[in-house]
Amino acid sequence: MRRVSLSSLLVLGLASGTASAHATLDYPPPRTLENKTGPCGAAGSTRGSNVTTFSPGATITVQWRETVDHPGHYRISFDTDGNQFQNPSTPDDAFPETLLDDIQDKSGGSYTAQVTLPNTPCTNCTLQLIQIMTTTVPYNSFYFQCADITLAEGGGSGDPPPPADDAEGGCSTGAGAGWGAALIAIALVRRRRR
Repeated sequence: MRRVSLSSLLVLGLASGTASAHATLDYPPPRTLENKTGPCGAAGSTRGSNVTTFSPGATITVQWRETVDHPGHYRISFDTDGNQFQNPSTPDDAFPETLLDDIQDKSGGSYTAQVTLPNTPCTNCTLQLIQIMTTTVPYNSFYFQCADITLAEGGGSGDPPPPADDAEGGCSTGAGAGWGAALIAIALVRRRRR
């Protein structure tokens, strides 16, 4: 009985690091880590306190990771007033707010794409990343994340900051990785005691 529940906890702990995302924005930082509901990942999500400021017309480097591989492509869109994005219903839907489309899936890993933001200042802007799956249409075919941004004179150039882990030669781990390691350690200790 103990082995089953310990094994269950171990599996749950290891899975928790990527359970909430299929694609995760790294830069600009996302509003939320949820990604199942359009337009911005979590039902009813609104602008948060994690806002990145860029200069109007800046070309920025958007960075994201694919945490669960799906065949398809990515789309980056922009809205000047919050969450006024249209949700796609097929992989080929395209809308005026699209900045860059058909960013091909490369079977997992890290991605970057450069996009040029509009030249008009705005204080409630949103950048949207959509992972468009081509395995099932339309149900469960899209994953969404948004970044809250402001376009204002004197804003940033669009270059992402260097990862904090690179200075020490480490690597980044997802949320929940600490739980997984802790559960593995507990399992090993208990196994040794038997």
